[in-house]
Amino acid sequence: MAAPPPTVISLFTGVGGLDYGFEAAGCETAVAVEKDEICAKTLRQSRTWPVLAKDIHTVPIDEILEAGSLRRKEVDIVIGGPPCQPFSKSGYWAAGDVSRMEDPRASTLRAMLRLVRDVKPRAILIENVDGIQFRGKDEGLAWLLAEMACINAEVGTQYLPAVKVLNAADYGVPQRRRRLFIVAGRDGQTFRFPDHTHCDSPEKRRALDLEPHRTAWDALGDLEDDESDELQPSGHWAELLPSIPEGHNYQWHTDRGGGLPLFGWRRRYWSFLLKLAKDRPSWTIQANPGPATGPFHWQSRLLSARELCRLQTIPDDVEIAGDRRAMQRQIGNAVPSLLAEVIARAIREQLLDGRSHEGPLKLLPTCRGDAPEPEPVAEVPEIYHSHLGAHAPHPGEGLGPRASERAA
Repeated sequence: MAAPPPTVISLFTGVGGLDYGFEAAGCETAVAVEKDEICAKTLRQSRTWPVLAKDIHTVPIDEILEAGSLRRKEVDIVIGGPPCQPFSKSGYWAAGDVSRMEDPRASTLRAMLRLVRDVKPRAILIENVDGIQFRGKDEGLAWLLAEMACINAEVGTQYLPAVKVLNAADYGVPQRRRRLFIVAGRDGQTFRFPDHTHCDSPEKRRALDLEPHRTAWDALGDLEDDESDELQPSGHWAELLPSIPEGHNYQWHTDRGGGLPLFGWRRRYWSFLLKLAKDRPSWTIQANPGPATGPFHWQSRLLSARELCRLQTIPDDVEIAGDRRAMQRQIGNAVPSLLAEVIARAIREQLLDGRSHEGPLKLLPTCRGDAPEPEPVAEVPEIYHSHLGAHAPHPGEGLGPRASERAA
C-alpha cells in the first residue's frame, strides 16, 4: 500500500504558484489560506483544495487544522510567500532608512511563524523577494532567523534555516525571476538547495553539463496568436512598440541604441517598452504594470493570461478568475510553479520521506528547438518625431533626480 502524500498547509496562497509545484512533486495541499476573494475563486475553480478566504491574522489555527483534517506535529510542510511590499526594491522608502519591519504589512511574517510555533510542521518553506536580504535593508531576514531560533528554544524544535536566492531561469523556467527561499526541517537536518540545471553560457553548459535556458518560444510557441482587443496596448507610447526590436526596450531609441534619439540613456525604468525575445527567457512578469510596462509580446501587444501562466509555468488547467487587471496581478505575484516543484522534490528527499525523484520534471516546458526569426521592425510614427534630439543620459548611480530629492 502506497504511503499517503505529504500534507501541505499553504498560507498567502495567491493564485497557487507554490502549490502547483508541490502538487507536481507528489504533495497535497490539505488547506489553503488566502484572504483575497478573487485568488480564492481561482483556487476553488481550479482545484478541490479546502480554501479559507480569511485573513491569517484573524483565522484561528484550530480552524485551519480542522479544514485540512490535520493534527499538530503531523503536518508535513507549511509553505507561504508573505506579501513582500515592505522588502521589495520598489517598496523602499525615499529616505532609505525606515525599518521594513515597522510596516504593518510585515506582520504577515509574524503570523506565519506563529503558526509554525503552534503546529510544528516537519518542514517549512518561506518565499520572498530577494530585497529582504539586501545589505542595510535585511532586518526582515534577520528577524526571521532570530525568531526561528526562539521557536526552537521555546518548543524544542530544531529548525535550521537554509537561505538562498534563486533565479528561476536557472532551473528551466522560461523567465528571469529572482526570489529568496528559506527552508528548514524540524529535526535539525541540513537542507541543501538543488544545483541549477540550466544556463545561458555555452562554456558553462559544456563544463557543468547543463541545459540551455528555456525560452519564451519554448513556453509560447504552440499557442495561437491572440489578437483580441483587450490585449492591444494603450497610452501615449503604444504606437512606438512596433518600432522596437525583440529583446529590446526604450533604450533602442537612444543615442546608444539602433533607433532614433527619442530618450536619454537609462533615463527610464528598465521595463519601459520592454519586448520579449523568442530565443531568450522572459524578463520578470509584473503584477501591476503601467500601460508602457513590459514585457510585451513580440507581436507588440500585451500578454494573455494563458501566456503569462506559461511564462510562470502555472499548469494549463488552472482557470484564472477576474478581469484583465486581476488576472495580471494574480499571475505576476506568483512563484513560478516549476521552481516550486524543484524545491519540493528536494524537501521530500532531504527532510521528509527520503523519496528521490529521478523522472522528468512535470512542469518543465518542452524544448521547441530554434526559435523563428525576429519580427520585422516598423518605422517610428511621426507623432513621436517631436521627441527627436539630444537627450542627456542618466548621470549615474546616486546622482539621479530621486537622489537629489532625498538629499534635499
